[in-house]
Amino acid sequence: MPPSLAVRLGSLEAKNPIFSASGTFGYGEEMEAFVDPGVYGGIIGKSISQLPRGGNPIPRVAETPAGMLNSIGLQNPGFEGFMKDYLPRMRDYGTVLVVNLVGDTIDEYVEMARRLNEEEAVDAIELNISCPNCPEGGMEFGIDPRATEILVGKVREVYKRPILAKLTPNVTDICSIASAAEQGGADILALVNTYLGIAVDWRARKTILPGVTGGMSGPAIKPLALRAVWSVARSSSLPILGMGGISSADDVLEFMAAGASAVQIGTIQFVRPKAVLEILSDLERYLSEMGVTDISEMVGTLHSDFVVR
Repeated sequence: MPPSLAVRLGSLEAKNPIFSASGTFGYGEEMEAFVDPGVYGGIIGKSISQLPRGGNPIPRVAETPAGMLNSIGLQNPGFEGFMKDYLPRMRDYGTVLVVNLVGDTIDEYVEMARRLNEEEAVDAIELNISCPNCPEGGMEFGIDPRATEILVGKVREVYKRPILAKLTPNVTDICSIASAAEQGGADILALVNTYLGIAVDWRARKTILPGVTGGMSGPAIKPLALRAVWSVARSSSLPILGMGGISSADDVLEFMAAGASAVQIGTIQFVRPKAVLEILSDLERYLSEMGVTDISEMVGTLHSDFVVR
């Protein structure tokens, strides 16, 4: 009998620990030519704002060693467009459905959450309080503990199913932001979003991205993301959805050992759109070889003989 890959994050149950990361999966339709979105434990669509957004000027992406910088600017069809043109298709994927929300004001987050509370097909919402490449909203809520707590608390008043708070690593102390999200009423912590960086064309004496900075993702950030997950897992009682440079089953198990109950894969999907199939197959094989019958047994098993004084 193969090992169980089913995971539980609070009241949210998923058939396996692999979620698609927001912004790397579209709304599922874009991936259908490569893989059935239903194979994921959960899918998290691209961020939705109350009104449509056109996004940032091009170019919006710059390759870096072992990663990429993006400055998309949260281009999306707006809440009404999403509800009409995308949500009906996503309902049929047969897996956990999480809608990612971003706003310029608390009221915008609250109004969208209130509307989604009436949508039984939506299993959870993810609050994007960590986007580093939009001029307003997003990260400005996630770099201050008090702002984080207030925002999550206001959304909690109108949304009754699980709330994921997606955290930025671009802070001095991510644990204080995680604590604030927990105090506000978040059910799950998702971390980390991208790291701020720049790419330079020294010959032209200018940055490659018109907006100067972009969000760094990919394998290069994995050690940093692992450290953030490990730190937050030691300071918070909430389940964690870890992300940051995950491209293999080994990476998944590293994040779970560090304290994540499940993970999101992102940048690897641009390189290997079918990566989820390989990862799931390898997870079953690795667990069988170790004699582990349930993948949840791996969560938080990281230990060290080194004691910080």
